[in-house]
Amino acid sequence: MKEIKKGSVKLRSRYLFLVEKCGMGSALTLSVLLAILFCSLVLLYLTSSDNLGYLTFGNSGVSAFLESFPFLLMAMLVLLMFIAGILIKKSDISYKRPFGYYALGLVGIVVVAGVLVSATSIDERIEDEAYGTHVPGILFRPFLMQGVDDRQRGVVGRVIEVGDGYIRIQTPQTVKEVDVRTLQTRMSEPLIEGLFVMAIGEGNADAFTAKDIRTIGSMDMPMIRRGVHRHFGFFMGFPIKPEDEVCLRDCIQEQTDRQKCRELCLNSILK
Repeated sequence: MKEIKKGSVKLRSRYLFLVEKCGMGSALTLSVLLAILFCSLVLLYLTSSDNLGYLTFGNSGVSAFLESFPFLLMAMLVLLMFIAGILIKKSDISYKRPFGYYALGLVGIVVVAGVLVSATSIDERIEDEAYGTHVPGILFRPFLMQGVDDRQRGVVGRVIEVGDGYIRIQTPQTVKEVDVRTLQTRMSEPLIEGLFVMAIGEGNADAFTAKDIRTIGSMDMPMIRRGVHRHFGFFMGFPIKPEDEVCLRDCIQEQTDRQKCRELCLNSILK
């Protein structure tokens, strides 16, 4: 008390304490909310892009998987959780229990809430806004762009032409010619225009040499499909429904006449 009366010890205003406490609480809340949002975007990326699909090719698809992995999204998520952890450690609540409890709780909250957010359409709306011209949507573009970017080890796109030893596909970025003469694995089904395919191999900006290729399900990789539709529009100007793709796939397994399959399965939208 003597030191206080002499002025050697300066007391801080309680209002300053309140401001600091509110500021730290707001920063903690914001960092947790952003971590939840980025967690949902990571889940959107993993479930909607081509990333995990490359693992279906076995060891041959690992390079394409690593090339398409969302490192930037993951780094941002880890950074936000690290910031939230620091703020928790500096707050009053960190003295009540060991920090490990709060760290585990933080991870659990972010993951569970991220899963719940991904079950809504919020993350898909963010994806749509990311390729628009308005803020804040475009701020997310660098994080999601990797999901539809060109790759050297793998490619996914919509078949628009089937030739002798090659196919031409529309990717979210460009039109590529895929050389299928060097396939190491024989295709289980023929290709037809309008279907989406995934391939691994070696490529550049305009061409790709496939080592293995397969068609993908009508509901698989919606991020890639949306990217193709944004860039090129629907196939032949018309949307192909999932049931149309199933019809095409079943038809070409039964017969090799692609024109008959197109007439049978796409007649309702082409006439």
